[in-house]
Amino acid sequence: MKINLQGKNIELTDQIKEHIQKNVASLEKLISSAEKEGAEALLVFEVSKSTKHHKSGPVFHSDCHLTLNGETYYSSSDEEDLYRAVDAVRESLFREISKKRDRKHTLFKRGALSVKKMMKRLTRRNPATAKY
Repeated sequence: MKINLQGKNIELTDQIKEHIQKNVASLEKLISSAEKEGAEALLVFEVSKSTKHHKSGPVFHSDCHLTLNGETYYSSSDEEDLYRAVDAVRESLFREISKKRDRKHTLFKRGALSVKKMMKRLTRRNPATAKY
């Protein structure tokens, strides 16, 4: 997986980079199965400070674009703390990727069950056309 870290209106210190790398490692567990099949993953992570003069409120902003097998996942967050903004983006991406993966698995199982019933002649439904 290629990781691109960017910072706007903020200096990326070693602590910030380390925190982002740690959060990306948890996403990498989900992505590793697709990478084994030959897919390329590109992750662009951007952290920024929305304004230079505000000192309270949701000042820190983080964005993340993940491209995997031609599919794009995106998440962003505005928080008072930079580390909480990064954590919120990771959680959102984790949920989105898991949801997509589970949906594909569920649809495959549903189709396989339909074919099995058709082969046992329990139903006359044709799974290719979804008609009886």
